[in-house]
Amino acid sequence: MDIMNIKKFNIVLYEPEIPQNTGNIARLCACTGADLYLVGKLGFSLSDKYTKRAGLDYWDSVNIKRVDKLEDLILENPNSNFYYLTTKSKKSYFDTKFSEGDFLVFGPESRGIPEEILFAEGANSITIPMKAGQRSLNLSNSVAIVLYEAMRQVG
Repeated sequence: MDIMNIKKFNIVLYEPEIPQNTGNIARLCACTGADLYLVGKLGFSLSDKYTKRAGLDYWDSVNIKRVDKLEDLILENPNSNFYYLTTKSKKSYFDTKFSEGDFLVFGPESRGIPEEILFAEGANSITIPMKAGQRSLNLSNSVAIVLYEAMRQVG
């Protein structure tokens, strides 16, 4: 599949904490053409050597945008779908119909997206099914799983 034919998606990392995960996700975004939004307080500096090393030479190929508040991003994109990934939802990403331009929102590694966002009226909270009793998948793995399913759906 040629990247020129890939439909565009948006990856949102809400208060990411681990630089290596963000670097891996930046690399994923560069390879898929997705935009990367870093929202709120970061648990590291973008100049961090681990962030840079994980992103390798992909940094110049990804469109990274810093946003102070998630609410601002939502207000700037009123006609877009926002999907919040969480272990606290019963709705699987398998049962979600993605569209080009959707925003896939992932929370900080240690605590996830706050419940007031996940369960706000109209929020689309979805999960990646996992074996019972497990905490969660690695953030960069989760982003890859859901992004590639969204891309598969829109062709």
